[in-house]
Amino acid sequence: MRHPRPARGLAVASVAVLAATTFGLSASAAATDEPSSTPVPIVTPDGETFSYVVNARHANPGHTRLAERAVRSAGGVVVQSWPEIGVVVAHSTNGSFRDDVVSGPGRWVVDSVGATRTASPYEGTPEEVAGPRAQRSPSLRAGALTDGATADAATDEEFDVMVEEDPRENEQWDLSLIQADAAHELTDGSADVVVGILDSGIEADHPDLAGQVSEDLSVNCTDAGRPDTSAEGWWPTTSSHGTHVAGTVAAARNGTGIVGVAPGVTMASVKVVNDEGYIFPEYAVCGFMWAGLQGMDVTNNSYYVDPFMYWCEDQPDQYAAKEAVRRAVEFSTRRGVVHAAAAGNAATDLSTNTSDSSSPNDSEPVDRVINSGCEDIPAELDGVVTVSSIDAEANLSSFSNRGLGEIDVAAPGSQILSTVTGHGYALYSGTSMASPHVAGVLALMRSEHPDWSPRFLESQIRAQATDHACGPVDRGAECVGSPAENSFYGDGITNALRAVTDG
Repeated sequence: MRHPRPARGLAVASVAVLAATTFGLSASAAATDEPSSTPVPIVTPDGETFSYVVNARHANPGHTRLAERAVRSAGGVVVQSWPEIGVVVAHSTNGSFRDDVVSGPGRWVVDSVGATRTASPYEGTPEEVAGPRAQRSPSLRAGALTDGATADAATDEEFDVMVEEDPRENEQWDLSLIQADAAHELTDGSADVVVGILDSGIEADHPDLAGQVSEDLSVNCTDAGRPDTSAEGWWPTTSSHGTHVAGTVAAARNGTGIVGVAPGVTMASVKVVNDEGYIFPEYAVCGFMWAGLQGMDVTNNSYYVDPFMYWCEDQPDQYAAKEAVRRAVEFSTRRGVVHAAAAGNAATDLSTNTSDSSSPNDSEPVDRVINSGCEDIPAELDGVVTVSSIDAEANLSSFSNRGLGEIDVAAPGSQILSTVTGHGYALYSGTSMASPHVAGVLALMRSEHPDWSPRFLESQIRAQATDHACGPVDRGAECVGSPAENSFYGDGITNALRAVTDG
């Protein structure tokens, strides 16, 4: 979760309100003395299908139905509606769809509309209409899957090392570092607690995961953001990332392989990463909504939402997509879900960064200026516990993002042993690996305190963390703050034992 902090960069002339009413653009960024972010126009030619989100002014069924009508009047097709949050996912071949939505008969009900990617979608519409399949550029996503499902997935596999399959709990230094081994002497967590793994799918018949994954609660969100509960949908297809994350959260205590942070809890596979490694906004919206509607307790989010590493509120398309994801996170939080998210693997200070050269990653990246209204989502959204990565010596991992007021807690993320597809095990590195440790600790905490609200769980995961002073890092990054809260560790290293004994 983002905490109050100075604006990025030096003050300059006040930002112009850039047609703040067009597409419902937020004027919050314009109220600061920061430079406006570099525009990234999304060209939508007539006849080529593009994916959009349309956000109603009010999150209720009536306004959502009117937003759907506005979509159809503008030549769009309603792909998925979420009346609980007033969000409609639409496809259209009308090149002026965005303008037509906000100038048509339903304009008074529309808060914002924006394209969710810079290339045509290939799912949810006929291949001959949607165009060729997009290919993810080889940009750094976040460490195994933190820069979005993409980021972490790519980076993690750069670090993976296959190991033989046999009981390895004694090699899980990460459990000892966060005192999960001590917590297990008291509890493994409750099967009534459900952790949604928003990722690339879980190999549910892995020997260490069999019986740990609820088929009834699992879903695939990568079909244009529509929930698909078929088993073939939520299983992994091209990546071990989600299976590795799942093992860290709740691998079974069964005498095989490893043990998860919360081996007694239940998991659900919420597939939000498509076969090309992308997590587009409509996928993330579906994932968070599903978690809330199904009554899950915790979600893990080891990714950033594509195609932008930072979504800027002073850009109409980016604002609309970010708003849709924000609403979904807020809804699931209101429904009792607490969220852990990877901070990212770009070795960047999120509190001071003013540039991005990796976005958009579904077409041609551009060098762009960003401001404090540009955020890595979901990691920087309210209601999300943001996790940095540390190594076995408790030093900040060389790849980990950081930032005073940006990081909530730190957790092990370098060379983490866990489950992978093919019934195997591997060592992965990334903030994608750090976040599931915190998701597991939150699951233990919820097991002991089922009545605690997400906001209180979030405050307690920080309060119970072990303070850690600024430490060395081989890239020469500056650590600022006190042992109680600093840019590397946030409020400290997450602590599983305190999660089951305090309170």
